[in-house]
Amino acid sequence: MINQKRKAKMALIGLMLLLLLSIVVSVSVGSADITVLDSLKLLVSKIPIIGQLVEVDHLKSTYEVIVWRVRMPRILQAALVGSNLAIVGCTFQAVFRNPLADPSILGVSSGASLGATLGILSGITLNFLGLGATSILAFIGALLTVVLVYRVGTLGSRMVVANLLLVGTAVSTLLSSLISLFMIYNREQLEKVYLWTLGSFSAANWDKVGFLAIITWTGIVIISLFGKDLNILLTGDEVAASLGVDTVKVKKILMLIGSLLVAASVSVSGAIGFVGLIVPQCMRLCIGSDHRLLLPFSVLGGATFMVICDTLSRTIAQPTEIPVGVITAVFGAPYFIYLLYRQSKNGKV
Repeated sequence: MINQKRKAKMALIGLMLLLLLSIVVSVSVGSADITVLDSLKLLVSKIPIIGQLVEVDHLKSTYEVIVWRVRMPRILQAALVGSNLAIVGCTFQAVFRNPLADPSILGVSSGASLGATLGILSGITLNFLGLGATSILAFIGALLTVVLVYRVGTLGSRMVVANLLLVGTAVSTLLSSLISLFMIYNREQLEKVYLWTLGSFSAANWDKVGFLAIITWTGIVIISLFGKDLNILLTGDEVAASLGVDTVKVKKILMLIGSLLVAASVSVSGAIGFVGLIVPQCMRLCIGSDHRLLLPFSVLGGATFMVICDTLSRTIAQPTEIPVGVITAVFGAPYFIYLLYRQSKNGKV
């Protein structure tokens, strides 16, 4: 048992180092030629006390601007969004007891997309906490969608998972249809709406990073407190209740926090698919299904995966940028098909 805990800690440390490495490499990659060593020096120079030991005066001033004002906000935003989507996917897979559940299962992404579409088409210009009208309306649309799905999907004081899934699917389809209708009647804005729905971090800034970081770490801490409860929920509601878990209360809290994390993520980055599906599955194959370990591994795995995908999205077709949602789909769609095949082969689908 002690050996297993040591292995888990070593694996977690290894994943942390992989995330740090991916960040350093990502900072170095781009149209401006900055070496990995120079990027590392610029990053370390900002660390209190230790930074004083690093000499960066010989580096071009433009390097610091590129690293800290252009690339780092984007990379950190990608890491935060990846963490959010991964931990929510991991949580929802346990809450709904469905390994194919993902963060958009309650229609949050569609609600955010509709809000963003209205923001783009309206042409409203405002700024609050670094968020523009599109991001604000996307956030509001996502939250309103969750409220609608929950109110329609619950019967009295009971929470029926099947109802929530059906209502979430129906609402998501309805909102997607409305988006398509708006796009048809506003063809001049079609490209902007379409690109937003594919996801991108090109508009990242430190204000958005700060807004997202507060919500992200608050949500991650709260969800992590329910790791043991998520393990018990996998045994079924009746068994969980007999073991002292208030299943309705736990599910409400987790769905609320999860939806808030997804709403915040989608509002600043657009709709990005498959991250919340494939990352928890990969982590589960590596370290098992104990959510006390699976949750932190999913957070780090999601952050690393998203940083890598965003780096690819802005570099493999320079000077053109590929929407990051396209990159995640290239990785995620084949894996999703594999999961469906494996589930159907085992007679579970």
